Amino acid sequence: MNELKVKLGSIFEKDLIDEIIAEGEIRSIKEGELIMDYGKPVRFMPIIISGTIRVMRKDEEDREIILYYLSNNESCAMAYACCMEAKKSEVRAIAEDNVEVIIIPHTKLDEWLVKYPSWKSYIFSSFTQRFNELLKSLESIAFHKLDERLIKYLKAKAKVTGKNSVQLSHNQIAEEMGTSRVVVSRLLKQLENDKKLILYRNEIKLLSTF
Repeated sequence: MNELKVKLGSIFEKDLIDEIIAEGEIRSIKEGELIMDYGKPVRFMPIIISGTIRVMRKDEEDREIILYYLSNNESCAMAYACCMEAKKSEVRAIAEDNVEVIIIPHTKLDEWLVKYPSWKSYIFSSFTQRFNELLKSLESIAFHKLDERLIKYLKAKAKVTGKNSVQLSHNQIAEEMGTSRVVVSRLLKQLENDKKLILYRNEIKLLSTF
């Protein structure tokens, strides 16, 4: 608990930290487990203590694309918005690896917004950061070639996991990037031929030249 207080101390004042610990619930979530899903009511906002969460959105044809990743001390602006507006989730949040979060009940979100300046700053900063990430995603889709998007995608995956390998199949990558498996496989093979990476079964090892 002291470690949690120190971690939260970098963004919140002491009184708010005491309330977060008193009102919140710490949960451990396994890799691949769903945290939020499409059409489900959202009654809490998670603050990530450790690990990484992937937030996805799907279009009318059920194709999914990554909106953003969440890691240490970050939270999901979409969860906050759904709680405040009593809306069902329009996104899917999945644990990228083993994750520990503290769950904040929706009943406290508005109260703390008025009561604590650091909470207000945290929420507004979260919305700003997520908005900027969405703009980058749109820019990538609109202006970057698919091979450039794939390289950026793999770098982002490696960065959030802190590893030089990506544990995903070609089909999973294609689904997250909104393209076909055949195209992804062709581009990955070209990167392997260029000695940028090594392909294994459901794993891609990024080399120093990547």
